[in-house]
Amino acid sequence: MKVITWLIFAVTLLLFASVYISPEYFHYVGLLPFFIPVFLLLNLLLLVILILSWRKLAILPLLSLLIGYKFFLATFQIHPKNESAEGLKVLTYNAHMFYYKPKSEISPDSNVLSWLQDQPADVKVFQEFLQDNTTPSKDAVKILGENSNYKVSYHITDGNPNRRSNGLAIFSKYPIINDGKVFNSQGTNGAIFADILVNSDTIRIYNAHLESMRIDSDRLENLEGVKENYRQTLGKLHRGSLARSKQLNVLLEHMNNSPHPLILMGDLNEIPYSYTYFRLSENYENAFETAGRGFGFTYNRILFFLRIDHIFSSKKLKAVQFRTHREVDYSDHYPVSATFTWDGFEKKQ
Repeated sequence: MKVITWLIFAVTLLLFASVYISPEYFHYVGLLPFFIPVFLLLNLLLLVILILSWRKLAILPLLSLLIGYKFFLATFQIHPKNESAEGLKVLTYNAHMFYYKPKSEISPDSNVLSWLQDQPADVKVFQEFLQDNTTPSKDAVKILGENSNYKVSYHITDGNPNRRSNGLAIFSKYPIINDGKVFNSQGTNGAIFADILVNSDTIRIYNAHLESMRIDSDRLENLEGVKENYRQTLGKLHRGSLARSKQLNVLLEHMNNSPHPLILMGDLNEIPYSYTYFRLSENYENAFETAGRGFGFTYNRILFFLRIDHIFSSKKLKAVQFRTHREVDYSDHYPVSATFTWDGFEKKQ
């Protein structure tokens, strides 16, 4: 038992340290954080066993859990729902090109664009946003923008701007006084920003879609699929974490030079135990940790236990409400919303 306890303690500390090491400098380090929840549970189980056995070794798993308290905060929260909170309401959604059909929980007469139209958020940002200029019923920029009295900042990452295209979009009830591109990659990945004028305050909104994990989750639905694809999956995870660390450097440089308080939203394709997540957490607050409830999982496929859609903000802005809309399953991601307030904030009438 002594050897096992010390071994688990050592491995746990190694896993904790891995979130501070960039995948650019140490290959496959981006895969290690996936094991952090497992070792947190192992330490918790070991602590119970050793306490019941009256063993002094219990100090080791206890120390591991105390050192790793940040990982617990990033995993589970018990804040009240606070649905009536007043403030700047924001929503982020990887719409997956509006491709997936709703399941039984959603009325077959409804559609994702009508649901998004009905959402009261002041700011809505979308990744994998499909714009179809050829079909009025699918003209998302017009439906969610002009028809809904929102200002729009839409940046194409792929496609024909005169017919069908996809990219990143920011919709705001408040005036957009400046916008631009941070970076864009081939396909659907990239990051954009828009400065919105909220009464007398200017808030910078970032919409980011970092490099995808590119995991074919359908192939991992059974043990045989896992056996056949685990090598390929590990390779994709490594390449994805390496690409995201490079994109993060560009994004953080832009964010750190922002002249305004900011809110970063989007599909970051990173779990809460990752280099990207912890680097962002150094200077920005995560809305789930500040106002979330439960686990906040955002992925709508077989790997349902992933929270990879995030909302970060400047510390000047305080999240007073956070929600994962698990009732909305049009995409392979769930929409995520939050409400922010700050000193001097006044709600637009």
